[in-house]
Amino acid sequence: MNSDDLALANRLADAAGAAIRPLFRGDWEAETKDDASAVTEADRAAEAAMRAIIGAERPDDGIIGEEYGTTNESAGRQWVLDPIDGTQSFVAGRAIFGTLIALMQDGWPVLGVIDQPIQKERWVGQIGEGTTLNGKPVRTRPCPAVEGMSLATTSPHCFDADQSDAFLNVVVNAYPKRPFPIYGGDCYNYAMLASGHIDCVMEAGLKIHDYAALVPVVEGAGGIMSDWQGNPLDADSDGTVIALGDAARLEDVIAAMGSSELPPNVREASSPQTTILPPSGGFKFP
Repeated sequence: MNSDDLALANRLADAAGAAIRPLFRGDWEAETKDDASAVTEADRAAEAAMRAIIGAERPDDGIIGEEYGTTNESAGRQWVLDPIDGTQSFVAGRAIFGTLIALMQDGWPVLGVIDQPIQKERWVGQIGEGTTLNGKPVRTRPCPAVEGMSLATTSPHCFDADQSDAFLNVVVNAYPKRPFPIYGGDCYNYAMLASGHIDCVMEAGLKIHDYAALVPVVEGAGGIMSDWQGNPLDADSDGTVIALGDAARLEDVIAAMGSSELPPNVREASSPQTTILPPSGGFKFP
């Protein structure tokens, strides 16, 4: 990473935002890709704008983009682009999506940007530097225990059966009196974690463009990111992700994922809205 990379990343975010804002809550139709995810005119326009800048200014660098694939695959420096992380939120008119921009060096994320172009919020993280929100430093918050921590995920429908069991085990450890995880948010959850508003995010099924930019942002703010086995995230990670504002909770969360016994006080609930009594084999999200 050189001194000009941060300036370039900011220009990429500016270009993506300029392509996205005129189309937000606009009159167009989303399409469904082969992997069943949604894509819009805004996704394509934003990535095309970023690719044009990289191609002109850094022709030897590689690009890994969600919409237009990989170029210069063997390059040691790779720009990883997700023009709209949270396309479903964009389609629904919810300003909790974001543009993700990462620079990876030899497979490791060294620079990350989470840009919310409608609210004009931009988190920037660099290896060896602190994370900023619109130029001002942000920090994660301490979390003394799994019990009571705020836990977020984009959707439980992204988990397979075993993953849903592991996630629910964390839920019942975090909320022994009632379940209250935060659903929705995509990359915005990680931005909120970096700013000290959320304690933990758990995801599965992510691709490199979904998580590469998040690592420098979260870790630059004092947090930690890993896969569900506790390994650092790189280009070869399996798509499971844990983000924690307090690194001291990583072993606790991984232990909670494997819990086979539910705490006694979760076997009774005060109302149907707070019932979390899974069958003996574990709850299966539909």
